[in-house]
Amino acid sequence: MTTTTKSQTVAADIAHLLRARNPLLWIVTKEEARVERYLIEAAAAAAYVPRCWDVAQGVTGIDGKRQNIGSYDPGEQLAFIAERAQATGAPERGAWIMRDLPAWLAGPQNVVTLRQLRNLARLLPGIGRSSAQAVMIISPSAEVPPELADHATVIDWPMPDREEIAGILDAAIGSLPEYHNTKNEAGETVPDTSRPFRAIAAPNGVRDAAIDAAVGLSGDEAAACFAKSIVQHKRMDAPAIANEKKRVISREKILEWFDPLPGGLEAVGGLENLKSWLVARKSAYSAKARAYGLPAPKGCLLGGIPGCGKSLTAKAIATAWGVPLLKVDLGAMKSKFVGESEGNLRKAFRVIEAIGRCVVWFDEIEKSLQGATSGASDGGVSSDALGAVLSWMQDRRGEAFVIATANDVESLPAELLRKGRFDEIWWIDLPNQNERCQILLAALRQHGRDIEELRGPKAPALYRIATACDGFTGSEIAALVPDVMFEAFADGAREISPADLIRAASTVVPLAKTASERINRLRNWATGRTRLASIGAPETVSPTATASRSVDI
Repeated sequence: MTTTTKSQTVAADIAHLLRARNPLLWIVTKEEARVERYLIEAAAAAAYVPRCWDVAQGVTGIDGKRQNIGSYDPGEQLAFIAERAQATGAPERGAWIMRDLPAWLAGPQNVVTLRQLRNLARLLPGIGRSSAQAVMIISPSAEVPPELADHATVIDWPMPDREEIAGILDAAIGSLPEYHNTKNEAGETVPDTSRPFRAIAAPNGVRDAAIDAAVGLSGDEAAACFAKSIVQHKRMDAPAIANEKKRVISREKILEWFDPLPGGLEAVGGLENLKSWLVARKSAYSAKARAYGLPAPKGCLLGGIPGCGKSLTAKAIATAWGVPLLKVDLGAMKSKFVGESEGNLRKAFRVIEAIGRCVVWFDEIEKSLQGATSGASDGGVSSDALGAVLSWMQDRRGEAFVIATANDVESLPAELLRKGRFDEIWWIDLPNQNERCQILLAALRQHGRDIEELRGPKAPALYRIATACDGFTGSEIAALVPDVMFEAFADGAREISPADLIRAASTVVPLAKTASERINRLRNWATGRTRLASIGAPETVSPTATASRSVDI
């Protein structure tokens, strides 16, 4: 059964818009060549003759050849379209795909061209059916001049979905020769029938993996990745394609691709309640869950004390679930140009939706949205970003799992915390005694240390170190291991010992003491509003922890 791609669905909608005599379509995309093919098909389906125009070639047919009609000048070309629409006995209905027009619609110097387009948009709906003309403008920006807002229909073209990527892959394989080439005795290049090329480029399993690895790229980017894989590996290599996708996405600077965290959730000490919840949510992506009618999980918000594992958990989820981890940096998307920040966000969300199953990480989200809640004078950029994030979180249909981390959860806007944005809000507190033991063991494993006295979760020496770390954050505990390794290496490269760790812990002034008032305030806020990520009660934080005096009575 043939599956309709997202682009084909949009193209069918454009054909309906043309039949409904919409005079001006504003197509938002950077993929000019890929989208033009669909626009040409849509125009033909609506009984329009499609032509393209740009300032370098003027008017060209669908074959790309220059036609001796119209003009290279944008203003003159718009006047030509208007004359053609009003001419008696016009030869055909025309759909004009305009490539470079947005640059001639901005600024006071281009007010004449803008007025021409506005007049044309007012004129075309009243033209007879046989002479109907339509203008389709291709632009990387969704910012339509306000003068055209009532006339233009804005269409945000989707990224290639899995079906379209599959078609691009099949086209890349179909362009290959059937066999590898070899030299015969006469020195001529001939096919080597013992070495098939096309048939083994992407066998079953490899083909699906290659498609999955390329999902999230534009059509041209996917084609380039497939071509590089063929040249470099003589076949489709999914890991190589995934690495190339990571480079392409990082280049755009709208998303940051993180490598898998070794160990997954096992690398995170404690937080058993949160881990159990995440394991249960993973099963919701199975085919059995879909047949049951279970919706895909939306995500969770992790609030808590700095250094207690929020960011580490975000990285571990992607590893445990076997999906990509994409970090959204809202601050990096801000731009001095009006509308560009929102455009970057929309592009990031399109990439996320195209990738499908992934973990989307908003780190320290309260800092990125601070201007939306504190009245900061950033021209409304933060407020617009908040609105875009909220709308996307509410309306998205993909399988992306959103995890947001926040240190100062009190400052988050109420609309972000309401039910429906996230499945759950978790509170991550200072680790308790058992969790401190787990964090220490995880840190020792990470640095390749195996201390005999600390083997086993109930080793007495392990509990002595955990007691010495009372009130420490997870990061403060984990930092003890490299600290004592430096000292042990300087002392003849000897192995570290429990005594070294206890001594190092005695020199640390934990965050629980330096920021006790803030921690207690955050705990008060979290009580009754969040779920505890850990099993058991949190450690008590006292701002004035002093020893009591024993007296004889």
